[in-house]
Amino acid sequence: MSERLLLTALKGGNNTKIITLNGKKMKKMPSALEKLPGLRTLDLQNNLICNVCPELSTLTQLTLLNLGNNQLEEVPEEMKHLTSLKKLHLFGNRIHRFATGVCGGLQELILLNLNYNLLKSLPEEIGRLKNLTYLSINHNQLTMIPTELCSLVHLSALHLNYNQLTCIPEEIKLLQNLRQLFLVRNNIEFLPEGLCHLKKLRILDIAGNVIQIFPAGFQNLKLREFYCEGNPLFLMRPITARQPKDIWTLREIAARFVLCQLEENNDLIVNAIESYPETKDKLSKAKKCALCSKPFLSEWLECVQFVPPSKNWKISRNLHLIPLRILLCSYHCFDQRGPKVFGIVPE
Repeated sequence: MSERLLLTALKGGNNTKIITLNGKKMKKMPSALEKLPGLRTLDLQNNLICNVCPELSTLTQLTLLNLGNNQLEEVPEEMKHLTSLKKLHLFGNRIHRFATGVCGGLQELILLNLNYNLLKSLPEEIGRLKNLTYLSINHNQLTMIPTELCSLVHLSALHLNYNQLTCIPEEIKLLQNLRQLFLVRNNIEFLPEGLCHLKKLRILDIAGNVIQIFPAGFQNLKLREFYCEGNPLFLMRPITARQPKDIWTLREIAARFVLCQLEENNDLIVNAIESYPETKDKLSKAKKCALCSKPFLSEWLECVQFVPPSKNWKISRNLHLIPLRILLCSYHCFDQRGPKVFGIVPE
C-alpha cells in the first residue's frame, strides 16, 4: 500500500519536493523514495511505521522529516545520511534509544522534537548536533542531562517538561544563547549557580518541582517570564533557635589565613602554594562570605535571603519574595545580618 500511495503522490513527477502521507495507516515506508533524490520535505506522521526503509539514506537533500506518531523504537542509523536535514519530528513514538553514530551525520539539524517517547537517557553524542537551536524532549523518562548537551552553544530553547530529572548540571552555564528553559513537573531539588550566568535567558518555567531555594545571583537574571508554582519554596516565617558558638578546625583557621594572604598577593604565600598542587586545588574551591566578602574553605553557615523579584518579570501569582541561598563565614557575621536574612535550621 505504501508504494501505491507514493505513486499517487508523485503526480508531479520525479522532481517532487514535498511528499505528505499523513494518517494513511502505513506500516512501512515506501522503498521507491530512492527515486526522489531531490525531495526536501517528507511528512509521514500519524501512521503505523515501525522501521525506516534503507532507501531513506538516499534523501541527502531532505530538510524536513516528520515521523511523529508512529511506532519507532529508536532514532535509526539511516538518519545519519540525511546531511541536509534541518528539522526532525519524532514525537509520539516508542523511542528509547539512539542508534550509534546517528548524531554525527545530522550536522545541519536545528530542530529536534522527541516529545512523548520512552527515553531514559540521552547519548553523549547528542553534543555533536552543533547547530541545534531547538530541542524538545517533554513527556519522557529522563533522569539526568548529559554534560555534552551543554556544548550545544547555539541552543535557544530547551524543553524538558514531565521527566524524572533530579538536578541540572553546572555546565548549563555554557549555553550562552539559551532564551527559553522549561523544566515543569520533574523532581529537581536545586538549581545550579551556573544558571545565573545565562544572560540571554528570558523564559524559565520550573513549576511542579521540589525546589526550596535559589542560588545567589538568581535575582539578576534578565527574565521576562518566570513560573515556579507547585514548589515548596522557603517562606519568611522565622523561628527562634539556639545559636552555637563559632568553632573552627585548625585546618580551617590556616586555610582562611592563607586565602586572605593570597587575596593580598603576598609574594611568599603565592610562590609557596605553587609547590603544593593538591592544596592549591582545594583552596581554589573556597567560597566568599555574602556579608563580609572574606574567603573560607569548609566551615560556613547556610542562610536564606529574601529579595523581591524584578519588576520586569512576569511571574507566578504566589511569588512575592525570592528565597536565595547565601553562605556566611561565621556567627559573628550572622549577628550583623539584615532583617531579611535567616539561618536554615538543619532537619
